[in-house]
Amino acid sequence: MAQATSSQTSDHGKASLGPLLCWAVVFADIGSSIYYVPGILYSSVGQLAGFFVLLTMIVFVLLTLKYAEVSSRFPEGGGVVSVAAQGIHGWAGALGGMFILVSYFLTAAISCQSAIQYLSVVFPGLLPYTLYIAIGVLVLLGVLNWIGISESAKVSMVAALVAFGSSLAVLVVVFIHVPLPQIGALFRDAFSTSNLTPTSILIGFAGSFLAFSGLESISQLAPVMKAPRKKVISLALLLVVLSIGLTSPLLTALSTLLQPNAAGDEVLSTQLISLLGGHWGSSIIQQEVAISASLILIFAGNTAIIGAYHVFMALARMDFLPTIVLKRNRIRNSPHYSIALATGIPIAVLLVVRGQINTLGDMYAFGLLAAFSLTCLGLDVIRTRERRARKLPTAVKPPKPKSALATLGEHLDFWAGIFTTLTVLLAWVVSIISKPQGTIFGGSVVLLGMSIAIVNSIRQGRAIVLPRPLENRMPNAILAVLVGNEHNNERVIESALKEAADDGEPGRSLIFLYLSKQKVNRVPSPFEIVDPYLEDGQAKDTFRLAQRLAGHKGVTSHFMYQLATKDVLEQVWKFAQPRDVVLPADLLAQVEDINPDRMRYELTPHGKVIHLVKNWSA
Repeated sequence: MAQATSSQTSDHGKASLGPLLCWAVVFADIGSSIYYVPGILYSSVGQLAGFFVLLTMIVFVLLTLKYAEVSSRFPEGGGVVSVAAQGIHGWAGALGGMFILVSYFLTAAISCQSAIQYLSVVFPGLLPYTLYIAIGVLVLLGVLNWIGISESAKVSMVAALVAFGSSLAVLVVVFIHVPLPQIGALFRDAFSTSNLTPTSILIGFAGSFLAFSGLESISQLAPVMKAPRKKVISLALLLVVLSIGLTSPLLTALSTLLQPNAAGDEVLSTQLISLLGGHWGSSIIQQEVAISASLILIFAGNTAIIGAYHVFMALARMDFLPTIVLKRNRIRNSPHYSIALATGIPIAVLLVVRGQINTLGDMYAFGLLAAFSLTCLGLDVIRTRERRARKLPTAVKPPKPKSALATLGEHLDFWAGIFTTLTVLLAWVVSIISKPQGTIFGGSVVLLGMSIAIVNSIRQGRAIVLPRPLENRMPNAILAVLVGNEHNNERVIESALKEAADDGEPGRSLIFLYLSKQKVNRVPSPFEIVDPYLEDGQAKDTFRLAQRLAGHKGVTSHFMYQLATKDVLEQVWKFAQPRDVVLPADLLAQVEDINPDRMRYELTPHGKVIHLVKNWSA
């Protein structure tokens, strides 16, 4: 898909988030997990819940490194959708979209239900009606998004800071009143009384990933990050790791070790953190924690709704879902069908499970770990292709050799990424086997979604073409340059295919490069996938024509989409090193920086094209 340019990231709404605001949005998502995960984990691993969160924290740190790279590589956003589509296949992008939708649905449901249960600490009369109030909150969030009042990063920062401060306050209060030796003794007792087996260890490891759900948010914020994006991402995720590392394992351990009776109760287990603060502090701390927990959990639910309806819209723009998903109402210009799906499905889930938090937790892991796994796998595929490309000889001046230390760092980073992928895949497989309800629900949603995508593709009767950047040289290729003119494109495609067919040389492939002046004129919002190609109907039609004709000729094709900047064609030409460049005659004035060995003109039924031939090995 398209690479972002500076023009896409200079407006107020397009580059408004610095490291602190990015941390706030991500922490408001991940940090909310601490309020319901301890009780869910206690039901399966008992008082070792904190130990397993700490164990998984190691993989979480490695996972943040991969998500930092995903966010940097894909400035248009999209997370698992983008990395799976470009790394593996376009349909893998659709599959990744279905996985993350499952995660978003469960996030919205469990966050709103937990929020009301925490609020019942302050208002006990709400407890019998938490399910219906949670549904009401989801409806209200849907209405607010329909109106156009979506989540503000600055408001998220206030909620995140309050919640983080409350968590620290609880930890301080507990450590003041409970000696460390006593906590150590509780840990020893928990290990001595627990019958740990390889199976229980795997189940605890897989289940504790729930404590880190929401990491995907960082990749969805890429289009609205300030420059330099890499620095913003690094600082934001460093803050996320430090704040989560300081609070999540400790609060999980203390809330389950110090109040096992409450952790074993279905209702009280959803109020553990506030009960912990109240027991060792005061009722004021208990109520403040409950209110801040409710606030950040509702923010997490709203974030999930926003993320879900943007994924629906992205899949529709990629032609996997019907275009009705993109329809906007005339009153507020909001995508009401997408918003309705993003709120209606979590409501249905809550009704089916009757608001049972533990059941929702069991269902949660499937989509979360599937999205993590596919993201990691897609990035590993991209990295592997790039490593192979760097070993190929090149006719242009190679980059300055890296130091031995830098090379060692790259190798360690690559193999650490492979290790991360394997551990997350292991956790996903374990959750599939150990959480049958989650597997049934998640698998059903994914199967239904992919079936709709396949039927929609067949009904439209047209191929789905998702371009991606080149990752290695293609010295034996033909580079066909396409622009926003239907007749020019048709004659270039025909000429390039004729050249490939007449040549008869094995391994000859085609690169279709579309140079577009398409721009996203609206101000994008967080969690939106801002890719000009997805909204460029002419480019899509041109690529479909090229793919269909190339398929008839049996020619391997690669599709690239770039915004038409001054030197983009020269950059692609120098990187790919194609033998032949085919372009319309009226584009010759724009390629003065390309120096071919020879140039020839060809007359086609639709007009004149030019061939720029270069022997790179000479």
